[in-house]
Amino acid sequence: MPTNSKRYRVAQWATGNVGSRAMRRTIEHPDLELVGCWVHGDKAGRDAGELAGIGPVGIKATNSIDDILAAKPDCVLYMPHENDYDHVCRLLEAGINIVGTRAEYQYPGTMDPAIRARVEEACRRGTSSIHSTGSSPGFITEAMPIVLASIQRRLDCITIHEFGDCSSRNSPEMLFGFMGFGADPSVGPNKVILEHHRATFSGTLTQTPEAFGIKVDSVELSSGLGVARNDVHIAAGLVPKGTIAATRTVMAAMHQGRPVMRMIANWFVSSDVETDDGEDWEFRGSGWRVLVDGDCPLDITIGFPVAPENYADMTPGLTAHRPVNMVSYVCDAPPGIRTTADLPQVIAKLG
Repeated sequence: MPTNSKRYRVAQWATGNVGSRAMRRTIEHPDLELVGCWVHGDKAGRDAGELAGIGPVGIKATNSIDDILAAKPDCVLYMPHENDYDHVCRLLEAGINIVGTRAEYQYPGTMDPAIRARVEEACRRGTSSIHSTGSSPGFITEAMPIVLASIQRRLDCITIHEFGDCSSRNSPEMLFGFMGFGADPSVGPNKVILEHHRATFSGTLTQTPEAFGIKVDSVELSSGLGVARNDVHIAAGLVPKGTIAATRTVMAAMHQGRPVMRMIANWFVSSDVETDDGEDWEFRGSGWRVLVDGDCPLDITIGFPVAPENYADMTPGLTAHRPVNMVSYVCDAPPGIRTTADLPQVIAKLG
């Protein structure tokens, strides 16, 4: 853990729901100083404090990487919707560390070898580090399992059930487009969702078992659909009877033919569904259930005790806060693509 009292200069890269929350927490942090803010499109020129939902802070947002380089941050909080290796490598070569939420940098062992070599060379040139984290993947697939495994001497499998009740989310494009709710089940599982899960979780599900010394041979995916038994009226619109109202994706890290770590993503707008595998699926409020099968078995439930009207305001912090808390650790780490297993346990500096 960093023991000095250094104040770290930070620039925020992208200001969506998560990025704007990370920037606000950076402004409020006792050991961090916001020195730059990169944005898309017409946000350029606006005050960073305004984009963070607070008063002006005297830093104008920009869409020029040259402005960020000129600000000479110690670290960039990298949180765009689309990754750009050119930008990332330019920042790293300039000696700027990166903490981000992009899954591309979760685990170097699962990166494309050519891209990995390029990023590592940029780190070497700039004596800089890059780390990717968040809530899921990140906290629930790495930080939490590492802690839970610390009391085991035999670990057979860690299973993480993720529950996402999407019924109160008023985002029609997201729910009916990307997530596939309300679609005809005869078309089968949403391929976009499956690819999203594979890209997002393959690295983290490989990293964690291998940190324990368990070699992952492959990450296998399977999926299921839940069909609405009745019309479902949700915040985003109508999910008609007979259409998809729940999805269940299982991602399993395999070792010698058996799963050693699994993420089971249960996303739904209704629990009143007919499942295509004929099984009764478990439905809970949004959160996680972590099962540890080992010589010290564990069953841990994590929920979010937040009033419905405050839920949307709380959720960006789930992903934004851990990267902010890791700035000093990544800045003080050896150069390279750093994983959760490489870094010390993160202790948040509060107050």
